[in-house]
Amino acid sequence: MSIVKTRQKLVEVARELFARKGVEATTMNDIAQASERGRRTLYTYFRNKEEIYYAVIEGELERLSDEMDRVAGLDIGPEQKILLLIYTHLRMIKETVGRNGSLRAEFFRNIWMVEKVRKPFDAEEREIIRRVLEEGIDKGQFRIEHVGLMTDIILYATKGLEVPYIYDRLGRGLTEEESKPIAMGMIRRILGDLKQ
Repeated sequence: MSIVKTRQKLVEVARELFARKGVEATTMNDIAQASERGRRTLYTYFRNKEEIYYAVIEGELERLSDEMDRVAGLDIGPEQKILLLIYTHLRMIKETVGRNGSLRAEFFRNIWMVEKVRKPFDAEEREIIRRVLEEGIDKGQFRIEHVGLMTDIILYATKGLEVPYIYDRLGRGLTEEESKPIAMGMIRRILGDLKQ
């Protein structure tokens, strides 16, 4: 098995164990046994459990980043991209938290660690949003005074919606499809959509 595949397998096994048992209750030995690799192999890739936990969070955030890249590359208008980027971000975070069982509590308990790992991914997401905003300006669809500030507002507003979205407290009583036209109206007003 290649080095990359071995590392990926160790991370995925650790994620599954963390999700089922929790980070505290999972040992390095548990991970080595469940991955059918020796402790020596495990310690070749990771010095300690914290490094594996860090790699698990990184892996989950890479899934989000890949999906955001996919959305940004769609052949749709910039305002639809912004809307889809927001909902994709929220959906992927909810899916990540949901699929990780016991790890969910760890994400919220160790939010400082998650935020530390998120910094490079936030930078990537910020760049994607900025490109879509500039696309909207170039196409004459958006009127934005400061692209950097608007990028930050969209990114941090979306991050601020994560917990309510995860717990289904965002737009209580509305389905996602019912909420999208409302969100689109807000996006158009905020971005100065010139097509209106």
